[in-house]
Amino acid sequence: MAYVDHAFSISDEDIMMETSYIVHNRPPIKEIALAIALLVFGTLGIILGILMVYNRVGGDRAHGLFFAILGAILFIPGFYYTRIAYYAYKGYKGFSFSNIPPV
Repeated sequence: MAYVDHAFSISDEDIMMETSYIVHNRPPIKEIALAIALLVFGTLGIILGILMVYNRVGGDRAHGLFFAILGAILFIPGFYYTRIAYYAYKGYKGFSFSNIPPV
């Protein structure tokens, strides 16, 4: 007969004996505030960058293009995490506040 080490085995009894986990689905305030700030500043950056390109602020269009690209870099994660927070708040299936990473 083969030797079986029961110290590291997992049985159905071990799984049943564990305590139940409580899910706290509270909204992470700091993370949502950061996502909204990124969304707002990204939107402002895109709008101001487009206006700067159109009006050639700074002598050429490069300044405005840089501002618009910087605004897009801020806008994308801000929109993504704000959307997750909104859908989790509304209770859509598959969305939870735990999907937002901690700061």
